[in-house]
Formats: sequence, structure tokens, C-alpha cells
Amino acid sequence: MTRVATIPLQRTMSSAIQRSQEALAITQQRLATGKKASDFASLGTETVRNLSAHSLLARQDAQSTVAKRVGTTLSLYQGHLEGVDKAVGDLKTDILNAIGTGDAAGLQEAIETAFSQYRTSLNASEGGGPLFAGSQTGSNPFTPDTLAQVASTTAADAFKDDGIRSSARVADGVDVTYGITASAVGKDLYAAFQTLAQAGTIGAKPTDAQMDALKKAVGELGVGIDSLRAVNADNGRKQNQVETLTTRGEQRSLLLEAVIETNEDADLGQVALDLAQQKTMLQASYSVFSQLSDLSLVNYIR
Repeated sequence: MTRVATIPLQRTMSSAIQRSQEALAITQQRLATGKKASDFASLGTETVRNLSAHSLLARQDAQSTVAKRVGTTLSLYQGHLEGVDKAVGDLKTDILNAIGTGDAAGLQEAIETAFSQYRTSLNASEGGGPLFAGSQTGSNPFTPDTLAQVASTTAADAFKDDGIRSSARVADGVDVTYGITASAVGKDLYAAFQTLAQAGTIGAKPTDAQMDALKKAVGELGVGIDSLRAVNADNGRKQNQVETLTTRGEQRSLLLEAVIETNEDADLGQVALDLAQQKTMLQASYSVFSQLSDLSLVNYIR
């Protein structure tokens, strides 16, 4: 005999309401977080791809950070090298004028100024460590403090860098060796400053010995400037390489972010539509459940 009752129907409607509430809760969570799912497992078949994309993106971001730091260091090298280039270039011009006219008024000051720029740049620092010292971080790579000290200090004693250059991974499988030492930049120029220092203080009218020293210094300055510019040119090539790799890295990051966004980020427009639809369905379920709850066989068997 079939039993007639309202309880089974109420249970069925209660289950339907629970499913509607669950769907609405999931949609509300998507609206709040902007994500399709609360964990990777809920992404289904895209889980492996997104885990891989996150791993690649983290590695790319780390390499981009390194590349930008290297680029900054290379720019600092360029700035100091160009500063020295201008200072010694102007000094060479002043010496040529003195040789041509026989008037060296102000030349000694120009020599001191150029040497100061030369010394300051070679002992420049980045992040608290000397920039041109190689792996030696405990002391300045260029030791003479004054032009007078240069006269009696050999190049071997003047330069204390170790010639070691840094290396950094700026892209997958790409390591860039960079770094400039004080001796690589300044050893040839040091010969010119030593010649000028040994000539003594140069007055308005140089002596014959001082004039010979000035002529010798001009040649040494030319060699030193050529050497410095060759180093700066190599630094420029490294800058271009790092800049190119940085740009490629940023493009790759955008691609990986797009993959992650496609698989993880919710379509907020669609979420809003789903939210309105599910809210309406839940309200309808409540209404039907309320109406069914009021039904009773007692009202029909009187």
C-alpha cells in the first residue's frame, strides 16, 4: 500500500534549496575573490598548466629583478666612465693649449681637478661597496689620496682591485659576466698623472723639463682615453644585451600572467548574472517550500 505524506516532498525541496544555497555561496565567493576557484584542485584539467605557469612566472620575475639590478650597475659604470672621460679630455686640451702658447696659467689647478674626478670615480661605491674593486670589498681600489702621492707610488701599489668580474643569470640559460675594475679603467691614465706629478708644480711659465713632461703626458693621456673608451664601449654592449633580455623577460611575464588569468580569474560580468539568477531561483525555492509546508491532508479529509 502506497503511503501518502508531505514529509518526503519537503525533504526533496529542502535538498534543492541546499543545492541552490551552495551554488549561490560559490558565486558570492567568486565575486569577492575574483577567482574561479578557491584552490588549484578545483581548476580541474587546467591545474597542472597553471601550477607550471606560476612556477615559470616566479622564476621569470626573479630573473627580471636580477637583470634590472645589473642594468642599474652598468649605468653607474657608464656615468663614472663618462665623467672621467670628460675630465681627462678637458685636461688634454688644456695641456695642448699650454704647449702651444707657452702659457700654463691655471694648468696646475686643471690637473688637480682632473685627478680628483679620476680618483673619486675609481673609488665610487654602490650599496656600500666599492664599484670598481672586483671582489675586494674591504677597501678602495685606488689608494693615492693626492696627486703628490702619485709621484712616488707605482701602478702596482696604486691599484688594489683583484680583476675578478661578477656574473649574473638574467634569463634562462643566459649568464652575463659584467663588472669593471679600477686597473682596467685607470692604469693607462695613471701613467699620465704620474708624469705630471713628477714634473712638480707647474706655474704660468713651465720650465723646459716641465714642457717635456707635458708633451709626454699628452701622449699618455691619449692612450689612457682610448683604453677607457674601449672599456666603456664593452660596458655599453653589456647594457644593450641586458636591456634586450629584460624586455623579453617582461613580455614573457605578460604571457604567463595571461595564461594564469584565463584559467583562474572569474568573469565578473558573468558572475553578476549568475548571482542574480541564483538569487531568484533561491527565492522561488523558498516560496514553493513555504507553500508546500502549508499543505496538509487534514484540510481535505474533513
